[in-house]
Parts: sequence; C-alpha cells; structure tokens
Amino acid sequence: MVSINKSIEKVIVEHVTIRSGNTFAATRTALESLIPRLDDGFLTLLRFGLIDRARQELESAAVLSIFASRDHGALLAIAGLKRRAVQYDIGNPLTASLMTRHEVSAALYAPIRVLLREGPEGEAAFEYDRPVSTFGQFGDGRVNIVARKLDENLQDVLQKAAN
Repeated sequence: MVSINKSIEKVIVEHVTIRSGNTFAATRTALESLIPRLDDGFLTLLRFGLIDRARQELESAAVLSIFASRDHGALLAIAGLKRRAVQYDIGNPLTASLMTRHEVSAALYAPIRVLLREGPEGEAAFEYDRPVSTFGQFGDGRVNIVARKLDENLQDVLQKAAN
C-alpha cells in the first residue's frame, strides 16, 4: 500500500488592481506595445545544448515578455455573457531561473498571470497578485530579491499601459 503525504499551508497574497482611464482596446494596445511576445528560440538552443547562446539571447531580451494570452471574455459567452477580458502570462525566463534555482516551487508563479478586464462602464483595469507576496511564501531571501525587482518592473509597465 502506498502512503500519501500531503501538507497544506495558508498563504497571504496581495492582490493589485490598476484602473485605467482608457478603454479596454486602448489599454490592451498599450500593453501589447510595451511588452513584446516571448521569442522562445532560446528553448531550441537549450534543446541542442547551446546553453551559453541561450543565456546571451535571454540577457539581451526585454525585461518582461508576454509568454501567452487567453481571451477569457470569449469563454464567458458559454454563460451568455459579453465581457472583454484577456489573461496574460507575463515574465522573463531568466528572472524565473534566478528564483527557481533556489526554490523550484517558485515555478508555480512564473510567469505572472495578469488579467486585463473591462468594467461595467467600459473602463479597463489590470489585476494580478504581487510577485513579492506569492514568491515570499518560500521564505528564501534570494528569491525575494528577484521577486521585488519583478514586482517593480511589472507595476511600472502596467501603470504605463493604464495611462
């Protein structure tokens, strides 16, 4: 008989909402012009063992990239709702490696999930959980240093996109 060992811990997470005075479409355009899509060519380099070249590409890449996006608003059509909402995975592979080398469980939160949603009056807002709080649960100072910088970079670009 196999024994299962499970633990559960409560984690306090700081949730951020950044409201924009602009429309959903304008805010989305601003975000996508400020943060490029991730060029995952570095993964091919890693597959072929070209680690130094992959590192060089990542070091010369943007501070933040959009890994993926999902049209969550379209999904709400199943419930008969018409809402505009896009979920983004935003981060930096090199930043993620700086954290996960010390605490591999940090991979649960890298990249960061960001929601851009439209409110009832047509206004746009970003929502996300602060990296410093999600990664802080691991209690590793090395991870926390990287998470604080990620937090600053994310907040800065989302504020710019919202304005």
